[in-house]
Amino acid sequence: MKILLTGSHGYIGSVCGRVLSEAGHDVVGLDTLLYRDCDLPSTQTRSLSTLDVDVRDVTPAELAGFDAIVHLAALSNDPIGDFSPELTREINADATISLARAARDAGVRRFVFSSSCSMYGASSESAVDEGAPLKPLTAYAESKVRSEEALAELAGPDFAPVSMRNATAYGVSTRLRVDLVLNNLVGWAHATGKVKIMSDGSPWRPLIHIEDISRAALAAAEAPEDLIRGEAFNVGRDDENYQVRQLGDIVQETVSGSEIEYAGSGDPDPRSYRVDFGKLRRAFPDLELTWTARAGAQELVDAYRAADLTLEQFESDRYTRLKRLRLLLDSGRVDHTLRWKQNAA
Repeated sequence: MKILLTGSHGYIGSVCGRVLSEAGHDVVGLDTLLYRDCDLPSTQTRSLSTLDVDVRDVTPAELAGFDAIVHLAALSNDPIGDFSPELTREINADATISLARAARDAGVRRFVFSSSCSMYGASSESAVDEGAPLKPLTAYAESKVRSEEALAELAGPDFAPVSMRNATAYGVSTRLRVDLVLNNLVGWAHATGKVKIMSDGSPWRPLIHIEDISRAALAAAEAPEDLIRGEAFNVGRDDENYQVRQLGDIVQETVSGSEIEYAGSGDPDPRSYRVDFGKLRRAFPDLELTWTARAGAQELVDAYRAADLTLEQFESDRYTRLKRLRLLLDSGRVDHTLRWKQNAA
């Protein structure tokens, strides 16, 4: 297939492009390159032909000839959503809906949307499946709910959108992010010897490696249309639900000499959810999600050591998305809508 991968230059996209290409597909990226200077030394990524187009501006004409879209492009997390709820709605929800409509009008048959388990918000101790009530607690999570609702309405005989509700991502990427729980805990342990936990450690999080997210996206792009049309799937493994304190223990065991430190207020994080992944397993019995948090922690510390990551680098704007966006805004390289200014070239 000819696949358009939005957000191809981002944290997940840098890995997903490789996975899709290695499966034999013709992959074209689309990205505005906001994080073009944020590479982690000692890592490499597959080079893709990339359309330098803002996802808010894509037209049906630009999508002609594509068989599928894997849509990753978004403002990526809750802190950015708190920083600008309006831009989060515009880029994450409005642009997703307009892109899907343009894809349908252009004859693109498949639309694989990168959604999030964060939309479950605060759930009970029991694991939630796709039929559970959605309780988004942040602008980011709300944007995913709104996008999913619109995609379900757009589904039809000639257009098969699917929402992949990814667990919390982790893992090494050329465009590393350290504003993710496991990446962050390993980074602090490597740079300071402290596994810094900012809550009381009780919240639940399902975790998934970005390579496994990419494999799931590939499976959805290749699946029979009737299997995915208008559906939502939690993406992860049942045995990869963790409390944050359990992740702290894994990191302490992985980074020799490190100690756990509860550095926050000690209050529980209201975002806590355990997730059931049975629907994904039943629909895609051949899909292998191979990574565990323990293996991912080892991969991360190996990469941090290879890059000789210092505390100054770890805390810099290079690896934290909100800090990078603030830098681009404060330096005048992008305007208040996060579009590049003419003189930024």
